Parts: sequence; C-alpha cells; structure tokens
Amino acid sequence: MGNLTVANQLTILRIILVPAFVLLVVYGYLGWALITFIVAGLTDALDGLIARSAGQRTSLGAWLDPMADKLLLVTTFIVLTLPGIPLTNHLPLWLTVLVISRDVVIVGVVAIISIVMGPRPFKPSIWGKSATATFIVTSVVVMYYNVRQEYSLLIDVFVWMSLTLTVVSAVDYFFKLRRLINEPQS
Repeated sequence: MGNLTVANQLTILRIILVPAFVLLVVYGYLGWALITFIVAGLTDALDGLIARSAGQRTSLGAWLDPMADKLLLVTTFIVLTLPGIPLTNHLPLWLTVLVISRDVVIVGVVAIISIVMGPRPFKPSIWGKSATATFIVTSVVVMYYNVRQEYSLLIDVFVWMSLTLTVVSAVDYFFKLRRLINEPQS
C-alpha cells in the first residue's frame, strides 16, 4: 500500500474525473464540466505539492502523473473540437491535431531512444511547461464562454498563443532530443 500515497490518490482521482468531464460536456452540463476540469487541475497542483513536501514521491506517481495530465488535456482538446457536440465555441481541428501530434512524437521519440540507447533523463522544458499551462488556460477560456453561450476575442488570443507555444516547444524539444541522442550514456 506504500505506493498508494495521498499524492497518487489525487492523481487517480484526476484520471477518474476525465470520463465525468466528457459526459458532462456531451450532455450539455457545461458549468459542471468546467467545475470538474478545474477540480482536476487542482488535483494536479496538489498531488505535486504533496508529493514534494510530504516526501511521497513514488515511481508509480512518476508514471501516473504525466499520464493523467496528458489524458486530461488530450481528452479536453478532443471534446472541445468535435463538431457534433453543440457548443458555442469549438477549438479548431488544426490546433488539436498539432497539440496531440507534438506530444505523440515527443513520447514516441523518447521511448525509441530509451529502447535503443538505454534510459536517458528527459525533463520538460520551460517552453513545454508554458505550452501546457497555455493549453489549460485556453481550455478554461473556451469552456467559460461556452457556459455563457457567447463568443469572445479572448478565445482567439489563447488559440494563437497555444499554436505559437506548440511550435516553439516542439522546436525546443527537437534540439533537446538531438542533444540527448548525441550525449554519452552515463
């Protein structure tokens, strides 16, 4: 039971909230969907804080936390993009495809490098973290204006910021991966 720390339980709660979020959006309970997304985001902040401050870092948490983050963001982007869901505002398909593609390529390349060359440390860059934060804010802004059933120029601002940071972080990760491949194994 040592791996099922409070931090890991919060991460598991975030994973459980993902299907609840989807169902709330699909069935038109947009206010509750926004609250669910915010609660899921708070569990992300809390699990990391608890893991660090209470010494609850585990290998399970190291795997679960990024998986839960990606699951929440990818699912949110897909749900907010689908034209069949009656929303006032949708994320553009091209943005969702770019965001997901960037993540799939990064995870795939890191996995291949680890298999071929052995485990290598690969930490998120400031650009990757900034992109993720922008994706979260973009999602909240889109959901907020969907709850209000109105359009806002703020949505376009965050969509273009998301695009910019997706491209910048992808280029940054490309150079980090290139260095990772060329450095000797320690």
